Amino acid sequence: MRLPPLVKRPRLPLSMTSEIAVALVEDLRTTREGLSVLLSTAGFRLTGAFRSIEEAFAPLAAGCADVVLLDIGLPGTSGIEGTRMLRQARPELAILILTVYADEDHVFDAICAGAYGYLLKDTAPDRLLSAIREVAAGGAPMSPEIARKVINSFQRTSLPPSKTDALSGRETEVLSLLAAGHSYKTAASKLDLSIDTVRFHVRNIYDKLHVHSKSEAVARALRGHLLR
Repeated sequence: MRLPPLVKRPRLPLSMTSEIAVALVEDLRTTREGLSVLLSTAGFRLTGAFRSIEEAFAPLAAGCADVVLLDIGLPGTSGIEGTRMLRQARPELAILILTVYADEDHVFDAICAGAYGYLLKDTAPDRLLSAIREVAAGGAPMSPEIARKVINSFQRTSLPPSKTDALSGRETEVLSLLAAGHSYKTAASKLDLSIDTVRFHVRNIYDKLHVHSKSEAVARALRGHLLR
């Protein structure tokens, strides 16, 4: 399993802000309302402000927006699982994560699930607006600290694993699902295993690949061509 392929998306001229249809999925009312005002006053065409993936999925899958600002910590279906669902339903949708989570595992989970960009919620309004234009034009904007984390993680895993680090078939299946954006819970369901068994396999994967996080394990396995 490899990272989901980036599909060719329509590229809009950066000056055509009014042509960019934007939706947002954010459960906090004050944040949702503030972003709605910001987007509307900046000239974007706001086509939806949703509280959950469950509420947003049908309109987004039907094509209501070119870009969606998506939180991770949502009630019900998480933003990461929602990203994977939306990419399957509508591959050309530009998904831009906007969240408080800055740790590597959340970043890698979102990218593996199919997000095109990753911004933190303390991003300045002007930068957020330019990031929407950038992702609509085919770019992949990230907050500077997020980009550094991605680079540092790949640098730490630059050496390919040795032959003694070979993963078992089940370990490869588990890591492949994690690389595709699955959580421990959904990976366990896919493989008909308990969550504790998945955790056991993940610990073995960490030991064999000499890593300490899921993002490092995915990066190292991809570099070593260990995933199918």
